[in-house]
Amino acid sequence: MIQYQSIVKIKTTGKLFYNVTSKIQAVVKESGISTGLCTLFLRHTSASLIIQENADPDVLLDLQNFFNKLVPEDNLSYIHSAEGPDDMPAHIRAALTHTSEQIPISHGRLLVGTWQGIYIWEHRQQNHFRELVIHIIGE
Repeated sequence: MIQYQSIVKIKTTGKLFYNVTSKIQAVVKESGISTGLCTLFLRHTSASLIIQENADPDVLLDLQNFFNKLVPEDNLSYIHSAEGPDDMPAHIRAALTHTSEQIPISHGRLLVGTWQGIYIWEHRQQNHFRELVIHIIGE
């Protein structure tokens, strides 16, 4: 059994989805592990890690629109606003989604579905550097 770990830094430029599938796959290849499990952990409280549709961008747009309605940035509903009006809504969105995922590895490749991509979903308006911990265990 082998373990391998890497931290990938992703620059975000506002509230968007950032497809990191190929960056993660590159780390899996670099690890030399053929069969195992890839654990992903996003080290932040105002961004999310999601596995979602990678073919039709309307799916991501609909998700963004839904969350904008579900968790508005009206600044009237929140006490915490230390970093601006998008701060507390970003924390709520991250709490409703995920900051970690696990994906099987077979033949040195992530076993994501044909239409699945792995995304960092930035919930803040400002630019950030997000850290994604990639931990792989297997043989």
